[in-house]
Amino acid sequence: MSALTLCLIIFGSMLVLMAVRVPIAVAMFAAGTLGYLMQTGWSAYSSFLNNLAFARFASYDLSVIPLFILMGHFATQGGISKALFQFAASVMARFKGGLAMAAVLASAAFGSICGSSVATAATITGVALPEMKRHGYSGRLSTGTLAAGGTLGILIPPSVPLVIYAILTEQNIAKLFAAAMIPGIIAMVGYMVAIAIYVRLVPGQAPEVDDNIERFSLAALAGIAPIAAVFIIVFGGIYGGFFTPTEGAGVGAASTFVAALLKREINWTKFKACFYATAESSAMIFMIFIGADVMNSSLALTQVPNQLAEVVAGWGMAPLMVVTAILLFYVVLGAVMDELSMILLTIPIFFPMIMGLDFGMAKEPTAIWFGIMVLMTVGFGLLAPPVGLNVYVVNSMAKDVPISESYKGVMPFLISDTLRTVLLLFFPGISLWLIQYVA
Repeated sequence: MSALTLCLIIFGSMLVLMAVRVPIAVAMFAAGTLGYLMQTGWSAYSSFLNNLAFARFASYDLSVIPLFILMGHFATQGGISKALFQFAASVMARFKGGLAMAAVLASAAFGSICGSSVATAATITGVALPEMKRHGYSGRLSTGTLAAGGTLGILIPPSVPLVIYAILTEQNIAKLFAAAMIPGIIAMVGYMVAIAIYVRLVPGQAPEVDDNIERFSLAALAGIAPIAAVFIIVFGGIYGGFFTPTEGAGVGAASTFVAALLKREINWTKFKACFYATAESSAMIFMIFIGADVMNSSLALTQVPNQLAEVVAGWGMAPLMVVTAILLFYVVLGAVMDELSMILLTIPIFFPMIMGLDFGMAKEPTAIWFGIMVLMTVGFGLLAPPVGLNVYVVNSMAKDVPISESYKGVMPFLISDTLRTVLLLFFPGISLWLIQYVA
């Protein structure tokens, strides 16, 4: 049996298991096990499994994942999202489509302490959707805006997928966070511009300037002071050299808990729920780690990833064309997989290929830039039909809005995503500008 045929069997097995609703971690583990046994037999496979879990989870860097997840849950249960939306609404009230723009601003601010796209979308939707309905916004614009705004949860640091990318590629987490800042801000501004254009081109989607929204006040500003303090403490500490990203995640979780206490929104029941939800999410991510490790090891034994890198290099294609093809593949893969699974499964294959190409940059900037491009593309997959996980999450909370309307609502934001991706693809310096200030 040829190596290519074996690879197809491994991937085919995974896709079949996913199609019958087997959890992605189990699907990757089972497909990887099949491929490994076909190549080495039981003895070598059992020896590999004996050391796998310890080799993967003994890494100190992995502790940053549950800490950032816990930080996000404290923010969710602590009522911080409501204060963020109220402040953003008071700032944007003077503009047509202002509440939709406020939802984007609130999503960006919440994402700066959450790190999860789905959590950001669900949390801000719970606060913003009733207000947008009450003020006459269409279901299409409301759900589309909130689904798109949720993707800012992984674009604006801290970002759990970006942490995983850093661990897989052995890159500096602080530098990746810095590189994601400007693309995240561009995404936020791009979404707000998309709203401004859309509500003017398509009548009936949003009311004219709404005078019933509470205007900017010191009280609204005071409401976001705790979250601003957390952001400054965490990222000021990381980039000021006071602590590492992992320590920063611990400080951030503790600071967010204190902020929630000060708002008097958290009780013992919510406190326990934060830890239960963190344990559940972390366990899911770590199980995907194990499944991806088994599958990637199985693929590595076939030597096809290395052969693929050599073939691509031998084609003489422009490096940017190779990256474009990879990003398009991520868009397609996003129809069947979530962002964490995509990164864990594909980065060990694509990363060596990218590092073998000449982009006119040193290795580290190339690795960081590619990570940002991947992050933006998997965010695209969270919105694009036929799946779009964020769209499903938001639509499930808007019972009276057909899913087709929600898909129509994300189209302006997908256009914005496409333009931003093309911009950062051809001008890597935009993403890399801030990393020169990171030690």
